[in-house]
Amino acid sequence: MTPDDRRPIGLLGGSFDPIHVGHVQLARDAMLQLDLARVLFVPAGLAWQKGPPADATHRARMIELAIADEPRFALDRRELERPGPSFTVDTLRQLRQEVGAARPLVLLIGADQFERLDTWHRWEQLIELAHLGVAERPDQTAGLKPQLAAWRARHRGSAADVALRPAGVLVPIAMKPVECSSTQIRALLGAASAGNAASVAPLLAPTVLGYIRRHRLYS
Repeated sequence: MTPDDRRPIGLLGGSFDPIHVGHVQLARDAMLQLDLARVLFVPAGLAWQKGPPADATHRARMIELAIADEPRFALDRRELERPGPSFTVDTLRQLRQEVGAARPLVLLIGADQFERLDTWHRWEQLIELAHLGVAERPDQTAGLKPQLAAWRARHRGSAADVALRPAGVLVPIAMKPVECSSTQIRALLGAASAGNAASVAPLLAPTVLGYIRRHRLYS
């Protein structure tokens, strides 16, 4: 087994509708702070908490464009190819079977996602299958539900803990705030104006924005 075979693997899921600079920045920061071997971008197929997403082919292609210059980032299509609703716990269980019991896995989630974690399907089982790497805001504790705050305190650890065990630790990821969301980007793209076009450009990789324009997505 090579050293790379023992380093943690990151998993970043979501609709990626479209993928934006915040997604990529979270993956970069997590890779540096947690010494990840690679990060898998896992676009949701049929997300059970959301309505129908944009066409899977477009979302997958935009991910490929956004991470093209990142050799340790990869697109993972398993949820796109899975029939029925996409549940993160099922994806983690499948990946755990593939990499074995000893390899550390890290589920990467944003601060907003963590605040809704208790609404996820079998959410308390996530920590049994992987570590959680959470991009935290300075004010996040004040907005957490008591149940989540207690759960976070019980499992909280450090970056050093991630390499020592395969799962079970919640570790914060220091990340410069990125004020954007896919919802915001879709709204800006849908309201055609020169001002909106200019304001959305910093939020997307140029190749992704070009793809959206060529295929007239979100307009």
